[in-house]
Amino acid sequence: MTLEAIKWRDRKLTILDQLLLPMKKEYIDVTCVEDGWAVINKMQVRGAPAISIVGCLSLAAELAHGTYSSASEVVSLVSKKLKYLVTARPTAVNMETAAKKLTPFAENLKNEGKSAEEIVEAVIVWCEKLLEDDVVINVKIGKLGAAAVLSHISEGRKARVLTHCNTGSLATASYGTALGVVRALQEAGRLEHVYCTETRPYNQGSRLTAFELVAEGLPGTLICDSAAAALMREKGIDAVLVGADRVAANWDTANKIGTYQLAVVAKHHGVPFFVCSPSTSIDQTLSGGADIPIEERSHKEITDVAGTRIAAPGIACWNPAFDITPAELITGGVVTETYVVIPPSATLSKV
Repeated sequence: MTLEAIKWRDRKLTILDQLLLPMKKEYIDVTCVEDGWAVINKMQVRGAPAISIVGCLSLAAELAHGTYSSASEVVSLVSKKLKYLVTARPTAVNMETAAKKLTPFAENLKNEGKSAEEIVEAVIVWCEKLLEDDVVINVKIGKLGAAAVLSHISEGRKARVLTHCNTGSLATASYGTALGVVRALQEAGRLEHVYCTETRPYNQGSRLTAFELVAEGLPGTLICDSAAAALMREKGIDAVLVGADRVAANWDTANKIGTYQLAVVAKHHGVPFFVCSPSTSIDQTLSGGADIPIEERSHKEITDVAGTRIAAPGIACWNPAFDITPAELITGGVVTETYVVIPPSATLSKV
């Protein structure tokens, strides 16, 4: 039973406030696009697939409870609101991908002579399908990823894996991407243990992934970010599983800060490194990782804990939310809902 972070009932949207987890489980009403932008930007909802779903459903919720005089008004509103939602968190490409598909979809309906009411209904259904499809996609990623992990270990042995950030039910509609692979391994009876990093500075691992592991009874252990190299040496990790906020055409990948160093360490220890992501996170318009925009966040995420200053006053800070993992380090492969691709430049050999 996976956690439900996004609730869509009677065309009303509520989301689980992930800033309060794991100590408090509270849902927030999202009634319009401005609400959707705010919960995404504040990271009350996060994870590339969830950002797109919540963004689109916030538009659907607004449209469902509004009145419009013409088809042109609806189409103009849809275009304007989608452009605004893309600005909430620029690194994750899924919201931008959805906007590029939904905007011409609405425009075509107007050109076909559909009424304002018909366009509103069609756009809402389109957004609802995004939620439904994500669950199916995640299960497929889980199955393909589990098979790929198991191909690297001996027959019958259970896998020991390491994951970073949060890529489960809290980052998607349900099930998860990288954590979906962990679930699939467990369902197949082939998961020995999953280790999750704390994922500083926002602690998505200790607050969210650990919360999911405990809630679902998965055999898990939390480690400090700085313990990953020692873990690989001491515990015999079989695979590193991470998600992706954007994958460039050459398979360079943007993911939560700290992913790059895990890939470097995994390469040194001969541990297959997997990026688990829906195909909507692949951005063919960007040739490589250097072209991916990297969001920088508030210095307070580093200097303060629960509102209390812990860093020396006056110190400068650099707080990128993401880093780029070069394709040659993705030695296990990029796992999508339809295929597993090992980048041509990637080789799995211990240094």
